[in-house]
Amino acid sequence: MQIGPILSTLRHHKLTASLLTLQVAFTCAIVCNVAFMVVNRVRQVSLPSGLAESELSVLKVAGIDQGENPQARHAMDLAVLRAIPGVQTAVAVDSLPLGRDDSTYGTCGSQQAWNHAMAVRSLNGVDGCVNPSVYSGSPGELSALGLRLAAGRDFLPDEYAQAKPGYVAANVPSAIITRSLATKLYPGRDALGQSLYMGGRSPMRIVGVVENLLRPRLREPGVNQYSVLLPSVPGDHAVAYVLRSAPQDRERVLASAVETLTRLDPNRLIPPDGVRTYTQIRHDYFQRDTTMIGLLIASALGLLFVTALGIAGLANFWVQQRTRSIGIRRAIGATRSDILRYFQTENLLIVTAGIVLGVLLAVLLNLLLMTHYELPRLPLWYLPVGALVLWALGQLSVLSPALRAAQVPPVVATRSI
Repeated sequence: MQIGPILSTLRHHKLTASLLTLQVAFTCAIVCNVAFMVVNRVRQVSLPSGLAESELSVLKVAGIDQGENPQARHAMDLAVLRAIPGVQTAVAVDSLPLGRDDSTYGTCGSQQAWNHAMAVRSLNGVDGCVNPSVYSGSPGELSALGLRLAAGRDFLPDEYAQAKPGYVAANVPSAIITRSLATKLYPGRDALGQSLYMGGRSPMRIVGVVENLLRPRLREPGVNQYSVLLPSVPGDHAVAYVLRSAPQDRERVLASAVETLTRLDPNRLIPPDGVRTYTQIRHDYFQRDTTMIGLLIASALGLLFVTALGIAGLANFWVQQRTRSIGIRRAIGATRSDILRYFQTENLLIVTAGIVLGVLLAVLLNLLLMTHYELPRLPLWYLPVGALVLWALGQLSVLSPALRAAQVPPVVATRSI
């Protein structure tokens, strides 16, 4: 197929060809960035929490009698909750992954790094120092939540301490950290037995490493699994009870738990939104993300549909406009395949020009989003994938008008003579 005649024809239709090129360019730029945003949000929504999510139910309770002993109340509550039929185990915790109640402490993996951080009054830029999320819970927290130890052991009974009311955690001798945090704090070394320096406390010894434990509030990728478990029993009047049961028993267990605790002490607060399965907690946390994913996908599909309509409409118009010239070409020996390839090649040239411009616009749009919305840099492989999609869309859109043009008989060339 000779390109020269096609380019000559396009030069006679500069305006329409330019408008279609711009439409393809804007579609390429927007769709590449939208696809990147959708993939990022899907990755975030799909992040594993590290918990046995399908088996957990959560009950938030707040006592109003400031004179009572919170730890004694929690122990009594846990005893009756464990007696509910279907409950495998129950623990008291201060927070949960995706629960939004996040407590963090500046943490370093060595005395030297901690001293340096204190000297400069910042953890930023100090190698080996981070701000992990801190979890506290009553004995049995690991097994109740379904956390899997990658190395080391669970806390021993004599390592637990009771946190004072208003404090996130008590001073404890040991800690369990996530695998990603262990890699960050002790690169190339075994984390077990190492000392952990956290928030000015006495150094704690790491006795275990869990595979994964997501933060209560997500941050940028790479630090969402930086978490520390402490053997500190919650000491506030407000606490969250986590019940583990078979997935099909969770709703019944939650209803029984509310009834049991209310009967045990009517003078306490159990807010309706504090009685949920963990599946509901995860759904609520990512509700805005899932809605945004749907809107982005709908926008991208809509834009592609409009672009396909534009390509098909212009091709139809040009086929009608060139019917006589097509008949002449058929009369002088052009085959139906030649006519079909002509329109496909013409579309390929227009779409390719749009893609070249669209790639540049996609990079510029990504830089703009990085500046104003903290979006990560667009990986370059999105650009060839977007180009392939638009090439395929262009060829499919022009196929029907091109096939109709290929059916024009040579006799059409003589009708207007």
